[in-house]
Amino acid sequence: MTLAIVDYGVGNLGSVGRAFRRLGVDFQLTSDPEEIRRADFLVLPGVGNFGESMRNLRERYLERPIREALDRGGRLLGICVGFQMLFDKSEEAPGVPGLGLLRGEVKGFGPELVVPHVGWNQLEALRNEPLLEGVAPGECFYFLHSYYAVAGDEGVVWASTEYGGRFCSVAGAGPVSGIQFHPEKSQAAGLRLLSNFVNS
Repeated sequence: MTLAIVDYGVGNLGSVGRAFRRLGVDFQLTSDPEEIRRADFLVLPGVGNFGESMRNLRERYLERPIREALDRGGRLLGICVGFQMLFDKSEEAPGVPGLGLLRGEVKGFGPELVVPHVGWNQLEALRNEPLLEGVAPGECFYFLHSYYAVAGDEGVVWASTEYGGRFCSVAGAGPVSGIQFHPEKSQAAGLRLLSNFVNS
């Protein structure tokens, strides 16, 4: 089993790596296209701006290796902005296409809400997925974001969270999955989810 954390110059790479170390999971922190292409499991972390993140990924020619890893049977987990990048587009960066691995778009929270949405909030699982195994009803995870994904197909929404209405906080289809919260900052519950990913 090989795990690659995709280093595209943006993201909370160190803290994600430390979380996997706590689990005893070996990984490569890499921007090498060949290592990414060969990986069994890929993690796409992200913080900051959707447009900058997508530009950095493409400037490093890493989009195609990610797709090729999926084509050969690899699995992908997007975290926070890395999750948003899985969708078609984002209001945060009009005209910048996302990866389009999940249909839908990313929208900003309305002016009636305090943004960013930050802190601990509950997850409501909507589907029985291996990624969410052992996550108790109402389990809390740590969020920090101003935008949220609106899936084009409700069938890919695995869990939701309440903030001025319910929004998609976990989604996936086939080998692709993503989470809006930060598992590496979510203590035992976050570590359980990362363990589920590499054992799925």
